[in-house]
Amino acid sequence: MSEGTADRQLRERARAVIPGGMYGHQAAPGAAYPQFMRGGRGARVWDVDGNEYVDLMCSYGPVVLGHQHPAVEAAAARQAATGDCMNAPGPVMVDLAELLTQTVRHADWAILAKNGTDATTMCCTIARAQTGRSKIGVAKGAYHGAAPWCTPRPAGVTTADHENLIRYTFNDLESVKAAAAQAGDDLAGILVSPFRHDAGHDQELVDPAFARGLRELCDAAGAALILDDVRCGFRLDLGGSWEPLGVRPDLSAWSKAIANGQALGAVTGTDALRDAARSIFVTGSFWTAAVPLAAGLATLTELRKGEALPRIAAAGTRLREGLASQAASHGFEIHQTGPVQMPLLSFVGDIEFRTVTAWAEAAAVRGVYLHPWHNWFLSAAHTDDDIDAIQAAISWS
Repeated sequence: MSEGTADRQLRERARAVIPGGMYGHQAAPGAAYPQFMRGGRGARVWDVDGNEYVDLMCSYGPVVLGHQHPAVEAAAARQAATGDCMNAPGPVMVDLAELLTQTVRHADWAILAKNGTDATTMCCTIARAQTGRSKIGVAKGAYHGAAPWCTPRPAGVTTADHENLIRYTFNDLESVKAAAAQAGDDLAGILVSPFRHDAGHDQELVDPAFARGLRELCDAAGAALILDDVRCGFRLDLGGSWEPLGVRPDLSAWSKAIANGQALGAVTGTDALRDAARSIFVTGSFWTAAVPLAAGLATLTELRKGEALPRIAAAGTRLREGLASQAASHGFEIHQTGPVQMPLLSFVGDIEFRTVTAWAEAAAVRGVYLHPWHNWFLSAAHTDDDIDAIQAAISWS
């Protein structure tokens, strides 16, 4: 990237006024990646220098229908013309809460917030309010947000921030039982992701017996089963990501795809936890802003038509099959893990991610935006032509 590019100039300006120049997961994952984007439409994005990319990150998950989806943008614009952040929420808050409870199979109520960290934190708070207990079981290495209790980085975090967490191993029911035994009669809940999607690891689909075992353990212990559906929600199944397994949580955390790019999060829960949810104090000046709620209502309305999720799965399957064929024809051994809607590719034996990083950076140079060690995301806007364009750009040559 040349010194005179708009991206380079923005990076230099950012370093002077933003610690590190950028923070969190949106720091560019490599030297070949742009740090700043100009816009997006459908399955394509453009950086500030006008370079075009087929987008396999979808803003790290929020964009489920495609960038600038017409129905969502129109709903947001209509609401913006009336009001957004007001003294009290608009009617659209009730509209969206009603639609969420009609869509999510376990949901009897919904609380709306701003992001995934809000939602997972609220779930833990509600579980503690319900049970009068302190301990929450979490999988080793799992990501549940950026608050001190769950951040993956230790800087600024105290031992006390984590003292009420007990660790288990994903898909290992015996380790969950050991964690529950460690908590004794102080187990408030078990927090779990629909599948293991830790950054820097091959993804691991959930064993249905593990999911059922968690449900049984929580029932026996009087603890809440909390599903962190922030990353997966409304991409795998509209009723909840474990609905195909027949396992329903007591609480679920949602964000990312809930409003196709607008800032929105939610907690849904069962009637058994309604009083506990009512008893806690949660709020935010922007939590009930009407424009994101209108976008969420439009997004969920589009998803409920039943066309988007099959398109996402079909695009992901086409991508996976194409990458497998290309790798085999060029003699590369690869792993493709996770559901096809949220795939990840790694190279066999590439312990330090050198090969996959070089490959991903070459993809970026050729106009395909994907990540070397974080799972990718497909959207309903990905067409056969988009997937074919990816295959042509990443030709392994």
